[in-house]
Amino acid sequence: MAQPDEAATRMHEPPLTGAVEDDFGDLYEHAPFGYLSTLTDGTIVRANATFLTMAGRTRADLVGRVRFPALLPVGDRIFYDTHFAPLLAMQGEVREIAVELRRPDGTRLPVLVNAVVKPAAEGRPAVIRLSAVAAADRRRYERELLRERQRAERSEAEARHLAQILQASFVPAALPAVPGLDVAGVYRPAGSGDEVGGDFYDLFETAHGWGMSLGDVCGKGARAAVVTSLARYTLRAAGIRDARPAEVLSLLNQALLRERTDRFLTAAYARIHHDGAGRPRLKLSLGGHPPPVRISREHPSGAVGRPGDLLGVFDDPKLRETEVELSPGDVLLFYTDGITEGRGADGVMFGEERLRRSLEAARGADAQGVAEHLVDEVVDFQSGLPIDDIAVLVLRVPD
Repeated sequence: MAQPDEAATRMHEPPLTGAVEDDFGDLYEHAPFGYLSTLTDGTIVRANATFLTMAGRTRADLVGRVRFPALLPVGDRIFYDTHFAPLLAMQGEVREIAVELRRPDGTRLPVLVNAVVKPAAEGRPAVIRLSAVAAADRRRYERELLRERQRAERSEAEARHLAQILQASFVPAALPAVPGLDVAGVYRPAGSGDEVGGDFYDLFETAHGWGMSLGDVCGKGARAAVVTSLARYTLRAAGIRDARPAEVLSLLNQALLRERTDRFLTAAYARIHHDGAGRPRLKLSLGGHPPPVRISREHPSGAVGRPGDLLGVFDDPKLRETEVELSPGDVLLFYTDGITEGRGADGVMFGEERLRRSLEAARGADAQGVAEHLVDEVVDFQSGLPIDDIAVLVLRVPD
């Protein structure tokens, strides 16, 4: 029994008769979605006015005469028979299945279909109750999203292809043969390789012997690529004209300053020549670049060369030269900082000690084998996705 205060409250409530729609027949017929019932074989036994409008048909066209799958195009009909109906039989319901309704005028209406099974009871057969929500706007949106995604994927693929072509111009297609030396170079882009990096190397013949360069421009992308191209070809032109490595780097520094670029770079340049006994020797200069590493039986192993200033920063950078002797079995590695600064999963860098151990482990291989062994180790150390570009140039004196 209601308490007096509850009774009083109810007496003052506004009458709900007429405020709430109670014509369930009208609600069924004109619901904001199509509603139909079928037998388990798909034969339509009931459909509301909304569904008839969506399908462009009359009740007499459908009820008792047509199976629901017959309203679908061939592909959706096959999907209904092979997936929709078996899932419905196993689970008793399916949700948000995207199909199309074929209309008599040849047009198609995308819809999302939900279905549940009402089990047989009291002598009545089992019935499948389905609802269909028009999804034309959603389908157009999804198709537009798909087109935009495909367009973006094509653009990305084109950008990656252009990056690969441009990057390939920063290293020789093949290194020339140098008497008395086995030489090899390897370049590995950062990440998936879809952005142009700033690493480069080169080896070319001059009137004074052979010129060799390797460098790393700050940053990535198109602006870094412009500076990388300028650096490589300036070094080649200057190396052909001048035999002094420090002067070659100085000319590159002047070119960078003239261009007023905001990118600096590091570079190593060496002139390879042979002494009176025909043994290879290098005169080396470093412009802010990591010194090359030598593995040798006759000479102390480790870094060689004297440090110099970054290029593209100072008007008069300090650049020094070092004479390097090479003996049979020696390996001399030039590399960019993508080697030593590669980070493993724990954040630890690959470092110079791992670099030396890798060279020692591969010293019996030819120059190509040494280069590939080192780069593979660095890439594996970073779980296959290096955070920076990697460039190496290996000189090896045959035994």
